[in-house]
Amino acid sequence: MSISDIYSSGKHKQELGHFASIVKIAQSDGIIATEELNLLQRAARKLHINEEEYESILKNPNKYPVNPPVNYDERIERLYRLTQMIFADNSVDPAQVVLLRKIAVALQFPLDNVEKVCDESLHLVMNNNDLDDYIIAIKKVNLE
Repeated sequence: MSISDIYSSGKHKQELGHFASIVKIAQSDGIIATEELNLLQRAARKLHINEEEYESILKNPNKYPVNPPVNYDERIERLYRLTQMIFADNSVDPAQVVLLRKIAVALQFPLDNVEKVCDESLHLVMNNNDLDDYIIAIKKVNLE
């Protein structure tokens, strides 16, 4: 097995864990709305999740650990994608926000700053900030 195969499988495990986190947020209010389902399907394609993995994760997202990326910008991007899922159905459920904070801790955002980071994340996504502006803003909030 080559080093690229090892990296590839590790990267795919991260993608599976990230997709499972997105599914958890979509399911946190008890239903997956059509808008959320559309976002899940786009996320699955982007993360190279095949149909079998997709169905397995939808059935049991808790089976897949978060596996945060080492790269800080990638962790911020994961938070961005998770926050987008919260707004996919045009409503914010408090359970989704609580879950977002838990996943942010799993993504290695500092426990003492996770509430501030998630509140800023919600604000930025609600105001349609692009990923580049989002990353800059989250880095500022996370350093305060």
